Amino acid sequence: MHARFAPVRDCFHDLFAAGRETGAALAVWYDGTPVVDLVGGTRAAVPPGAVVPAVGADDPWRPDTLVNVYSVGKPVAALCLLTLVDRGRVELDAPVSAYWPGFRTPATVRQVLSHTAGLPAFPVPRPAEAVADWALLCADLAAAEPEWTPGSVAGEHAWTYGHLVGELVRRVDGRPVGRFLAEEIAGPWRLDLAFGLGTVDQRRCADLSYADPGWPDATRGEPGSLRARALDNPPGGRDVALVNGPLWRSAEIPAVNLHATASALARLYAGLLAGGILDGVRLFSRELVAEATRVQYDGPDLVLDQPAFWTLGMGWEPDGSWGMGGIGGSSAWADPERGYTVAYATSRLAKHDRVDELVEALHSCL
Repeated sequence: MHARFAPVRDCFHDLFAAGRETGAALAVWYDGTPVVDLVGGTRAAVPPGAVVPAVGADDPWRPDTLVNVYSVGKPVAALCLLTLVDRGRVELDAPVSAYWPGFRTPATVRQVLSHTAGLPAFPVPRPAEAVADWALLCADLAAAEPEWTPGSVAGEHAWTYGHLVGELVRRVDGRPVGRFLAEEIAGPWRLDLAFGLGTVDQRRCADLSYADPGWPDATRGEPGSLRARALDNPPGGRDVALVNGPLWRSAEIPAVNLHATASALARLYAGLLAGGILDGVRLFSRELVAEATRVQYDGPDLVLDQPAFWTLGMGWEPDGSWGMGGIGGSSAWADPERGYTVAYATSRLAKHDRVDELVEALHSCL
């Protein structure tokens, strides 16, 4: 790591020294070059309040450690569908039903990608094991009535996003979204990330743990609210007993179960920031990247209960940066004005103050 970015390294190490972090990775590209690639702590689950040995005990976090990054995966799922848009196989303003016969909600592909389709929650209560039943959950969505007129307002499609986007990919291309990602994006750009892990890759995963045992309840929202319905059906998505197990890791739940390294995520955004090309391999046209990162919706978000800017798959910030944070603290984005991309992947489920401090340190170096 270049000495210029020593404050970033020091801030990363301080998180562990203060007991605020137990296992994580941080990667930064600046001006088209990787400049920070840090890992620390342990892959093992750590009970709230426990002290983590500095070297991660006998199960240290390694450069190839995978971790569930929750909604950080939404832009990755969106890019699979946008690949088909770029190739002329899908039209952004065509109705979803043009590709998915029997889909009742009169939403367009663009509205699905920008969280305005009106389907932020699965409509039929299902048990936790339904996370592995792709066909069932997609059938539920196809038959659903929208919560609002598509395009009129936004609400983060917390769980449903990946099934809406992924089923469109499958209907048009024939491949499941996990295989499409592996063959069309992750493979060509050499990205260590996936939807639906095999047995071997599951052995590389870090186990998630809570900084505070009350975290699942604190993040749910009011009982019966749209946020609660969006996050808790099927149940268990914030229960470490489920998400640390093979059912969750092997399933394709693209809205919330991308498993990735921070290095892969920062590299992905570096390719997008360069206009869709990485190491001489062009995956996306400049025009597609420009449209995908343009604000499509600016207004209230009924699930987040706050104002939001949505692009085609990403959140957008007033400083011009675009990307996505995941519930629990992981995050990845590009900052075109400052010329960097950053990814933070953590197994410690808590707020985003850790990555905020890391980025403050990064900005001090630029």
